[in-house]
Amino acid sequence: MNTVQNPQPPQPPQHRAAPARRRTLAGIGLAAVTALTLTACGGGEGGGGEGPNAGMLEGAQLTAGSKEFTESVVLSQITSLALEDAGASIEDQTGISGSATVREALETDEIDFYWDYTGTGWVNILGNTTEEVPDDLFAAVSEADAENGIAWLEPAPFENTYRIAVKQDFADENGLVTQSDAAAFINENPDRARVCAASEFINRDDGLPGLEEAYGFEFSEVVELELNLIYTQVGDSCEFGEVFSTDARIASNDMVILEDDEEFFVEYQGAMTLRQETLDEYPAIEEIMAPISEKLTNETMMELNGKVDTDGENPRDVAEEWLQDQGLIG
Repeated sequence: MNTVQNPQPPQPPQHRAAPARRRTLAGIGLAAVTALTLTACGGGEGGGGEGPNAGMLEGAQLTAGSKEFTESVVLSQITSLALEDAGASIEDQTGISGSATVREALETDEIDFYWDYTGTGWVNILGNTTEEVPDDLFAAVSEADAENGIAWLEPAPFENTYRIAVKQDFADENGLVTQSDAAAFINENPDRARVCAASEFINRDDGLPGLEEAYGFEFSEVVELELNLIYTQVGDSCEFGEVFSTDARIASNDMVILEDDEEFFVEYQGAMTLRQETLDEYPAIEEIMAPISEKLTNETMMELNGKVDTDGENPRDVAEEWLQDQGLIG
């Protein structure tokens, strides 16, 4: 697949046929992602609060990481605030772009924790394929990654999977309910078969390449966008878009998820990851995070994501309000 590079400085979307299947519209997303990262940065001085875990991490100095999208930032802010309330001092390094980059930061001690997903662990970190997924994916991932010195704490009861979505009226007009419906439509209508997707999804085996192979179709054009811009560009720059299943912007942008009827996408259950040496030094982290993880359901994550992406609230403020409402910090 060839990539059409934008001239410098980056130009806004052009609604015309590109000479290659893939084109990049990176410029229009830069300001939005930068703003999200800046507003996410908080960090605390430690010292503990008045919550149920006060003093359990007195003197601990840790660095928080996250991926660049809202949910990952919110999860890291929840974790940071909980650990700060227990006495830790947290440096904020959230908003790292790309799964491989944030994982490398964890392995090289640049950060001490971040939240990842079982599907990412199985395919991208451990190098397995989507055709050999065990029934208990979390157990398989956590056991295998332990050999790399990485601990996965007990997962939360939410699953944030990749999905393809379209505008509701486009789905109704063309009878699109499942991904198989979309594959048939795309094969018959290549002139209406553009997909907006982020770089990581475009290049992952459990993303675009595997999806096209599993369903026997190929998008006519891949419009590469910053992840946060996809939701507003479906129906404009493209007919189809990569989305995350717990993202509140699906509903707010009048989109509908196509059912993965061939069950291609791997389970993406969220869990906090950290180096085993960090957990050995501060075993209280597991005790502190367990009751928090238990409350992070699909509905909760959609609500928290929506407060940031739809209502424009600060991720750290959203995390703090939720933790206080749940009585998890003082």
